[in-house]
Amino acid sequence: MHVALERFFDSRAALWFAAPSGAALSLAFAPFDWWWLAVLCPAYLFLAWRNAPPRQAARLGFWFTSGTYLAGTYWLYYSIHGIGQAPIWLTAFVMLALVAIMGAYTAFLGYALARWARLPHLRSQTALVLRCLVIFPAAWVMLEWFRGWFLSGFPWLALGYSHLDTLLSGWAPVGGVYTLSLAVAVCAGAAALLVIGSMRTRIVALAAAAGVWLAGAALTRPVWTEAAGAPMTVAIVQGAVPQDLKWSAEHRDATVRLYQELSLPHLGADIVLWPESALPILAHEAMHYIEPLSRLAQDSGARIITGLVRYDFERDEYYNGLVALDDGAQWYYKRRLVPFGEFFPVPPFIREWLRLMNLPYADLTPGGRVQPALSVKGQKFGATICYEDAYAAEQLAVLREATLLVNVTNDAWFGDSTAAHQHLQISRMRALEAGRPLLRAANDGVSAIIGADGEIQRRLPRFEPGVLTGVVQPRIGLTPYARVGNYPLILLCAVILAAACATPLAGVISAKRQAPGVRSADS
Repeated sequence: MHVALERFFDSRAALWFAAPSGAALSLAFAPFDWWWLAVLCPAYLFLAWRNAPPRQAARLGFWFTSGTYLAGTYWLYYSIHGIGQAPIWLTAFVMLALVAIMGAYTAFLGYALARWARLPHLRSQTALVLRCLVIFPAAWVMLEWFRGWFLSGFPWLALGYSHLDTLLSGWAPVGGVYTLSLAVAVCAGAAALLVIGSMRTRIVALAAAAGVWLAGAALTRPVWTEAAGAPMTVAIVQGAVPQDLKWSAEHRDATVRLYQELSLPHLGADIVLWPESALPILAHEAMHYIEPLSRLAQDSGARIITGLVRYDFERDEYYNGLVALDDGAQWYYKRRLVPFGEFFPVPPFIREWLRLMNLPYADLTPGGRVQPALSVKGQKFGATICYEDAYAAEQLAVLREATLLVNVTNDAWFGDSTAAHQHLQISRMRALEAGRPLLRAANDGVSAIIGADGEIQRRLPRFEPGVLTGVVQPRIGLTPYARVGNYPLILLCAVILAAACATPLAGVISAKRQAPGVRSADS
């Protein structure tokens, strides 16, 4: 059995199962949460990469990750074609382009590992252990980190999110989601060694996996932050306005009335939170409706925070913003804009042809890279809009003053798909990393109150108008991750990969210097 498995993973037949294995990995994330697939599926890739020549390793990596993103982001079809009304061919092109780009990253990684990190100078079992438990996991983390920022980045489906509800989650406040990804990848490497390793190798693999899990369990015990001030009552309003009606002029008045009527009974709360671009009008028009409600709220001790699109008349620019109404209007502007949804990186003559129905305005302008927390009723709110909360490191600067986190979003673009559940999982990770409660207002769900431990305290059903009420405790202090960010982890992984590639290369150079007259078989 052992020999048969080795032959299978060393054969071209392994390539046929790369895409299905990658697709199965998508089931490790919300709403399915089959976390064990986040161990088994990468283990398949590690086994197939084990002895693969560079080109075969590249193909394996491409098809594996293509399968993951095709299955894990299928909901783009609904947003581009169903809501955006783009033609099928354009929808297919955009989706397959994203899948191909993600696959190309892993293809390059597989090629590089097979070409430069084979460790031929070590005994076979020693090299196997180092590759599966150290080199492959470090490379996986570097890949996730790189694709999370390169060319604006797409930090979706990072391996660590799959273990948010396991004992490994203790790694998150210590080193962030990528450290959690490293822990999961080490377990995947251990699983691979259990399949094809010697008895001694399997013992090492079990010890490594047990160490990772025991450390994760121990790290769930510390409380990294502390309470700051009195608890706050909150009311999160979910209008559940369908996306195809949201920006309809005929439906505008009904949307305004909906948010007013839902909010009025809850003006006794400290915070009344509305979702991203809650009202389908520009901010200067919306204030005509919001200011009377805000005055009533302030008389009752409440403060309104809402997402609105704002037009700057002086600069002729539009911003996707979040405004907190407390002793004046404080604004936060979205920094990470959605390509082809909020801005169009194409020549003007085809811009209107590609424009979808997200916003009936010109390209939006991104907000400043560093923006202060919003000060509301003596507390500081660290804000993100839409999928900005997927960029883990970008919230770190504001955590030095923020006592609460808030995310407003509109996931109605993706219909009844897994997208909203994946996004909620990401928001939970941000709360856990920061040690702060997070208030999440989504147009059609999932609106939720998330505790500082990443657990959902309360939530609203999807697609139903309603108001979610609850109590949150502001917190101060910094988790280890909030203090140092990703730099130590990325530096560690970079050193591991550099050492793995440099040692065999040095051996080759040394051998050639000792025999300068001998031509290699590859020359």
